[in-house]
Amino acid sequence: MPTLTQLHEHLTFLSPLSEERAARVVAFLAAGDPRAVLDVGCGWGELLLRVLEAAPRATGLGLDLDETSLVAARERAVRRGLGERVSFEMRDAREATGPFDAVTCIGASQIWGPDTEEALPLDYSAALTALRALLPRGGRLVYGEGIWSRPPTPEATAPLAGLDDEYVTLGRLVELVEGHGFAVVAAHEASLDEWDAFESGFTAGYAHWLADHAPEHPESAEIRQRAARQHTAYFGGYRGVLGLAYLELVAV
Repeated sequence: MPTLTQLHEHLTFLSPLSEERAARVVAFLAAGDPRAVLDVGCGWGELLLRVLEAAPRATGLGLDLDETSLVAARERAVRRGLGERVSFEMRDAREATGPFDAVTCIGASQIWGPDTEEALPLDYSAALTALRALLPRGGRLVYGEGIWSRPPTPEATAPLAGLDDEYVTLGRLVELVEGHGFAVVAAHEASLDEWDAFESGFTAGYAHWLADHAPEHPESAEIRQRAARQHTAYFGGYRGVLGLAYLELVAV
């Protein structure tokens, strides 16, 4: 298996999230003056670290199953003087117990649903039920999850789970969160520019690998094929169809 550069070398966040939108959700979470903050599926921890910088009395816990990302998160925390205020742990988020004053969960709802290999619709309800249990009344949640921006096409669903009902629309997601113990402060959606930047960063490792290795390298054909598959899946498939909603929620 070819060794590629790490995603955090090319992406700021592991989601289609601009600096402007990140500042918005960080401000929302920090405005509640949290003492305990949880980031579910934290990756390399950038969003959680920004919340802690904006909320100086808070401590944080980041959970993920990718130890490589967690190592990068710990290193970032130390460099930014936050090492004593945050812990990054490799464990299942289903083991987390609250209460937390603020929680972020972006693109991680599958933790509480069926195995992704089963190719079933995303279980938003299971995720929202679990997240609500972590928060007291008045606690804040930034919930980011996939939605359909437009009616799905066969080309869009093929590289995903192949299901028209894998995701819901933004309007339906708002209804779901309101039915699971949350009030919606704001609901917004990643722009196409944010998606393009994310997908570019996601595949940048392929380009860098190819630039560093001769065309006759025995793994070059595999890397070119992997890059082409991802580009076809996005540009010829789910671009503009698959969306990412960001909901700023208060537990009620």
